[in-house]
Amino acid sequence: MSHQPVKFYQTGTFTVGNRLLAPEQRSVQASAKRYNSLNSGHRACQGCGEALGARYAIDAAMEATHGQLVAANATGCLEVFSTPYPETSWQVPWIHSLFGNTAAVATGIAAALRVKGKAVRVVAQGGDGGTTDIGFGCLSGMFERNDDVLYICYDNQGYMNTGVQRSSATPPAARTATTMAVGVEPGNVFGQGKFVPAIAMAHEIPYVATATVADLRDLEAKVARAMELHGARYIHILVPCPLGWGSASDQTIQMARLAKETGLFPVFEAEGGEIKSALKIRKPLPVEDYLRPQKRYAHLFAPTLRADVIERLQGIADRNIRKYGLLEENP
Repeated sequence: MSHQPVKFYQTGTFTVGNRLLAPEQRSVQASAKRYNSLNSGHRACQGCGEALGARYAIDAAMEATHGQLVAANATGCLEVFSTPYPETSWQVPWIHSLFGNTAAVATGIAAALRVKGKAVRVVAQGGDGGTTDIGFGCLSGMFERNDDVLYICYDNQGYMNTGVQRSSATPPAARTATTMAVGVEPGNVFGQGKFVPAIAMAHEIPYVATATVADLRDLEAKVARAMELHGARYIHILVPCPLGWGSASDQTIQMARLAKETGLFPVFEAEGGEIKSALKIRKPLPVEDYLRPQKRYAHLFAPTLRADVIERLQGIADRNIRKYGLLEENP
């Protein structure tokens, strides 16, 4: 009986990028030798951006370290949908930490491996709740000590696992279960929250980057670059949540792309506290294109158009474009 090997071809925008390139230039996910670190069988929602981001990020880290990797994972959506006791979808040494101490646990793992003389790298991962809020102190400590850990934040802009409550990564005007669409300033209040990549840069750690699931090759490249370095490294990935954002489950990639193309989510990388490169925007799109498909912003369009609020959000996007040098210059 003849044997026909399975071909792992990507489709859509990744077809040319994988099938027609030399093997060393192809995406990690295009190879039959990919690690499948986050395997099938998990219980993520349909269209979950976090599951996609984690699959690519951890597989890229495994590729860069030749499988010599340990992952620490905070409590949250990623932990809950991937490890419903007694099952797991992880095919990598994986440790579940508390909601707020993932960075500290990863630091301990790295220290133990160093003492044992093992050349095994460590990744810590969590959502924006476990990173920008509950785990922020441990994360800042990891940065300050320059511990040899790559921390990955999967940012879906809220506490999606516990009922879509506001986090410090929830954008202004967005509706959550704790920021209702009523009052003079509907949704989340302007001027609150924090952008952790900028705080990480202020620690002047070796590497900081942002990415989205709309450009997975960029995400893979940034993880690979981070694993080339030692010391504290931080990657912040925008992972749309159809349930929490009220967007269609088949538009997760589009939502992430619009976040980048409007300037609301700047995509860049920095080393030693200085920005080294950014994904440019050829022609910035109006923020309204990004807001309209999401039910968490529906109150800005009906029953009354809140042009004043939309204008403030446009101002944030315009400021990001200037601050991070996102606009592509004409040749």
